[in-house]
Amino acid sequence: MKKNIENKQAIFPMPVLMIATYNDDGSVNVMNAAWGTMVSMDMIALNLTETHKTVQNIKKRGAFTVSIADAKHVTEADYFGIVSGKKVSDKLAKAGMTAVRSQNIDAPVINEFPLCLECEFIEYQGGKYGLGVIAKVVNVCADEKIMTDGKVDIAKLEAISFDPFTDGYYKIGERIGNAFADGKKIK
Repeated sequence: MKKNIENKQAIFPMPVLMIATYNDDGSVNVMNAAWGTMVSMDMIALNLTETHKTVQNIKKRGAFTVSIADAKHVTEADYFGIVSGKKVSDKLAKAGMTAVRSQNIDAPVINEFPLCLECEFIEYQGGKYGLGVIAKVVNVCADEKIMTDGKVDIAKLEAISFDPFTDGYYKIGERIGNAFADGKKIK
């Protein structure tokens, strides 16, 4: 029997996304965001408020990157979520991480996170039902060590997800089925 429980962000697992921008002084700002998704093949939406330093930077620069956090860097990923860029000007250096400038947009690519989406800012949707940051993904780059046969291997990536019910991070990795194929058994 099902029981009614507290209303948390009940669609999960939630991604652990590292949103990176440049500050006015050229230093790298990174934030941890769980409320983000692809809205089409080359469009991304991040439910972020305009009060975030990251959103202010995105609007100024017109670009940002989204790295998928991995198990090897769970401590750094969590740090980027609990410390504000308004209070610590170079969170990336404080976390002991590094970045290079994207060849495609005006945003940093964090070296230690093995998968990165490079995004051009399109618009900010505010208001009561606004989505937040809407952007076009112009490039995806992946470290060769997480690739198998030219494709990202999720088991090698060891992406982490956020569980809002317990405030826990979990590693993603085991393949249990085949999309667009297993359901055909029922047809």
